[in-house]
Amino acid sequence: MSRIAIVVALEREVRPLIKQWRASEKESGGRQFRFFEKDEFVLVCGGIGAEAARRAAEAVIAIYAPALICSAGFAGALDPNLKVGDIVQPRHVVNAGDGSKVDLGSGEGVLVTFGQVATPEQKARLRDSFGATAVDMEAAAVARAAEARGVRFAVVKVISDEFDFAFPSMERFVDSNGRFLEGRFAWFAALRPWLWPQVWRLARNGSRASRALCDWLRKMNAESTAITSRVRAMEEVNRR
Repeated sequence: MSRIAIVVALEREVRPLIKQWRASEKESGGRQFRFFEKDEFVLVCGGIGAEAARRAAEAVIAIYAPALICSAGFAGALDPNLKVGDIVQPRHVVNAGDGSKVDLGSGEGVLVTFGQVATPEQKARLRDSFGATAVDMEAAAVARAAEARGVRFAVVKVISDEFDFAFPSMERFVDSNGRFLEGRFAWFAALRPWLWPQVWRLARNGSRASRALCDWLRKMNAESTAITSRVRAMEEVNRR
């Protein structure tokens, strides 16, 4: 069994990390999920949005019974001082929909989960309403799934868009399963040359954020694997 399960929205957020990991397809709740495994980690890309994240979290808990489940991935900055590539480990996660809050026991600041990609105006309102420093679309749903099944919960997010970054609504490019429709988005952007600088910035920011997140997760995996090896060695000594 894997000790740590990670739920992210899209493979592109963690592609540098998982390209050498063992991949497998498994069914849970009538849906197919693709899992990536290495050492103490199992990772699932559930899709964009709260419902997709909840389903993925429930699936990885049911199949792998992890000791801890972590919501990881991209987030938007609500604090103007946060820059692309900055790692965020909040103390609290707030659901903007119902105001419910999870205290993680450590970390700093507030991450708010919102139902759509936030515009700069919405970011300002979320910051003022919840005292939040960053916004995502999945963490609160993963937290709720973890709480319902008695699994420890953690969050690590990386800033992929800064406070002032603006882009047209992306909801039309996400299907009912939370998959990002890249072909539809590419066609939409290709017909609107005035969006090309923003598309280029979005791609550049995503690449930088992905590298930073993957570097952090590699260190986390190495530390977890080392701790587990020491514990197993001690257990082996005690059995002798």
